[in-house]
Amino acid sequence: MKKPKSEGVQKAGDLPLGFTAQPGSTVAFKTGDWRSVRPVLDKEKCVYCGFCYYYCPDGTYEDMGKDEKWYKVDLNFCKGCGICAQECPKKAITMTLEEV
Repeated sequence: MKKPKSEGVQKAGDLPLGFTAQPGSTVAFKTGDWRSVRPVLDKEKCVYCGFCYYYCPDGTYEDMGKDEKWYKVDLNFCKGCGICAQECPKKAITMTLEEV
């Protein structure tokens, strides 16, 4: 017996890379509240290379500008994956346990 085809449902392989069900919908849902660790920046070690900004899969880093010379993480959306800390060449970012 043939399975009925669900209308509007696509296979993951059929979707374009970087697909979001409703464009802009991720801004409406703060996804950072379920992480167990958070990135903490040591501004003294930071060399303003931008690796945290470029490697963050959720785009949670904001460039604070050439006067400040550091990047700020938006903890409302950071999921605590630790990629920023792993990629930081100066180890200026450490992952710290969240306090409950």
